[in-house]
Amino acid sequence: MINIAREVAATEVMPRYQKVVAEVKHDGSLFTEADLAAQTALQRLLPLLVDCPVLGEEMSQSEQEKLWEDHPAGLWIVDPIDGTSNFAHGLPYFAVSIALYREHRPVLGVVYIPVLDECFAAEAGCGAWLNSERLPLLNDDKILKHAMASIETKWLSGHLATRVVTVNPYHSHRNFGASTIDWCWLAAGRTDVMLHGAQKLWDYAAGVLILLESGGQVGALFHDNYWDENPWHRSAVAARTPSLFKSWMEWVQKNK
Repeated sequence: MINIAREVAATEVMPRYQKVVAEVKHDGSLFTEADLAAQTALQRLLPLLVDCPVLGEEMSQSEQEKLWEDHPAGLWIVDPIDGTSNFAHGLPYFAVSIALYREHRPVLGVVYIPVLDECFAAEAGCGAWLNSERLPLLNDDKILKHAMASIETKWLSGHLATRVVTVNPYHSHRNFGASTIDWCWLAAGRTDVMLHGAQKLWDYAAGVLILLESGGQVGALFHDNYWDENPWHRSAVAARTPSLFKSWMEWVQKNK
């Protein structure tokens, strides 16, 4: 998987970086020639590794839903370029994301950030890594008021969105426009807590496994169990340590 992510980034993504024009999809999001080329390459290469179909972001919703329902025994889930808006505008914050799911749970995950040559990877029950270094990179257990937060306010309720930017309990927050990388930076300890109101399947498919295998924890806004949320619009309340998760989840639940 790691080699495939690197290969696709090198052959299909980076040669087009800052050279392609984005188009607008029916839902208002952007896509480029590079997204389509990368997804086609992943659809060709991944089944050679594990013989399962590939669900990609650049498919129709009906195709995606059918693959998800029909192939619980094994399904590749890919985001050929997460952060397409960044990619199209020349901002170096985008990634190739690959996950293998069995029974609707991740068993393998890779997120490759080509501009930084950083490859985050995890296997269920076996841990997570950044390149060859075991995650997490940082082991300090800071308190919430000193935390750096990754917050996407777009899909939060009006009340919670207002609270996180006016009376937030953390030190500062960031949002860079690529959910797959947000998960990985949380796993590495570059951020401490995360909040997102509704991620698509390919936004969290690999990243949530990388976080969990690094020792982080994740919950949801409206279910006790993260996996009980709608897989196509799954909220995420996450932290890189158990103590941070406890205090962060308590604050979020009180303010949603």
